[in-house]
Amino acid sequence: MAKLLSCVLGPRLYKIYRERDSERAPASVPETPTAVTAPHSSSWDTYYQPRALEKHADSILALASVFWSISYYSSPFAFFYLYRKGYLSLSKVVPFSHYAGTLLLLLAGVACLRGIGRWTNPQYRQFITILEATHRNQSSENKRQLANYNFDFRSWPVDFHWEEPSSRKESRGGPSRRGVALLRPEPLHRGTADTLLNRVKKLPCQITSYLVAHTLGRRMLYPGSVYLLQKALMPVLLQGQARLVEECNGRRAKLLACDGNEIDTMFVDRRGTAQPQGQKLVICCEGNAGFYEVGCISTPLEAGYSVLGWNHPGFAGSTGVPFPQNEANAMDVVVQFAIHRLGFQPQDIIIYAWSIGGFTATWAAMSYPDVSAVILDASFDDLVPLALKVMPDSWRGLVTRTVRQHLNLNNAEQLCRYLGPVLLIRRTKDEIITTTVPEDIMSNRGNDLLLKLLQHRYPRVMAEEGLQVVRQWLEASSQLEEASIYSRWEVEEDWCLSVLRSYQAEHGPDFPWSVGKELLGQERGVGGGCGGEGWGRSPVVAPPYSALYPTCPTSFPQARKHLHNFEATHCTPLPAQNFQMPWHL
Repeated sequence: MAKLLSCVLGPRLYKIYRERDSERAPASVPETPTAVTAPHSSSWDTYYQPRALEKHADSILALASVFWSISYYSSPFAFFYLYRKGYLSLSKVVPFSHYAGTLLLLLAGVACLRGIGRWTNPQYRQFITILEATHRNQSSENKRQLANYNFDFRSWPVDFHWEEPSSRKESRGGPSRRGVALLRPEPLHRGTADTLLNRVKKLPCQITSYLVAHTLGRRMLYPGSVYLLQKALMPVLLQGQARLVEECNGRRAKLLACDGNEIDTMFVDRRGTAQPQGQKLVICCEGNAGFYEVGCISTPLEAGYSVLGWNHPGFAGSTGVPFPQNEANAMDVVVQFAIHRLGFQPQDIIIYAWSIGGFTATWAAMSYPDVSAVILDASFDDLVPLALKVMPDSWRGLVTRTVRQHLNLNNAEQLCRYLGPVLLIRRTKDEIITTTVPEDIMSNRGNDLLLKLLQHRYPRVMAEEGLQVVRQWLEASSQLEEASIYSRWEVEEDWCLSVLRSYQAEHGPDFPWSVGKELLGQERGVGGGCGGEGWGRSPVVAPPYSALYPTCPTSFPQARKHLHNFEATHCTPLPAQNFQMPWHL
């Protein structure tokens, strides 16, 4: 009877993975008291085959779930319509509640029938036995057997807790249950006294911003968190997960973040292979409708790296909602998992992000400054310009206030606090992060991310002429145009590198660098300006520091080393040959 109840309340089983011989436990290793025998691929079909009763009951419950989701999203309009028609009176609400209660009882009966169908299926009984044994005793053998099944992730036991590292328990500077630290935006009206009257005046705007952010705004920004979209993508996600587990020997894990959200992760270990890059771990941060099952994780995998993918809060197996605080909390526990459970040193970790994943990637780089490198593909500097692009001009104030208070993805501000190597990949035909049209490459917000990074790191040389020359280079939309502009300035790259190395050796690696300060007043050559013939080349007077890497005319090498162009649209997968480590001195 207990087994029947477990089948009624148990999770939905999607797939039974093929078990490779290399994954089976050696025969000489004794099983734990709660361990059970795992199914072999020779006697079990890799796809779970539900009996007719379970199959039809599952279909009914899935349809009810879809209708409930549609009703939830349309409830404001439905309530408004019912109110206008006078259907919200007590005399009409009571009969409706009776109908709703009857429907719930019928659905409960369907769930019981589904449980009976599962109970008669030996495959499901085998699975529920392993699941219960793992919850009682999370031994390595039980976890290994449970990993052969793909099921509703809500029932997966927690593998790593945010407080698990001993340093977190002893330190007072770590994250609290309220969340990790974020950079807070400056007040819109600085210098204004924060009196009670001003707070009352701001209250209607704050309430409106909160409602917009938690209803329309969050779903527009992260469409992957919408249940209906996840339901439509479920077959594709299951197929992608099967590929990672069966072909790449991926290991799934559930991480518990400090805010209570459960984060779905997938780890592919390449440290035992002959490829040297397998010793490096790439943590992948997906886009606003991306999932690790079918996302940017494939690029570093093809390049031979060890990879750790994770889903945003509210995406697929991860719980919660993808607001910036929750996103940072999730990224924090992912990095902690990589260091303290998977055994990677921060110096061996590379943060790789696509699109909106740049927020969590730059947060991790800011919070874990020892990570090896950061690679941002098709990312942007700030969300406000992109949000204003898709909203009416009359909403400008509301949009700006809502983003700053609730959806503040300040990628550039966070990236500027990271001192390590950075590579930006700009899509030359990007239709998402351009503020005008895809053909207008200068409206790509990746340009602004590069400029803000270089201006922070080299403020003296990225002024006036230097900034103008970099913008000129960014206008090039093809390799031919880039080569034409680059050859016009006759850049001496070796000299630029030698000066930078000398400055680093004397002043250290911490940014911003004041390079350009000492020889700012040096004379230029006959031509003046920024032309290649305009710089003096006498053995006595070196080229002026105001022209130093990365500024006019030698701004090109630095800009080229920090930003690579990829001739593609926003959602085109990045080829493995384009996944390169950032340049560093």
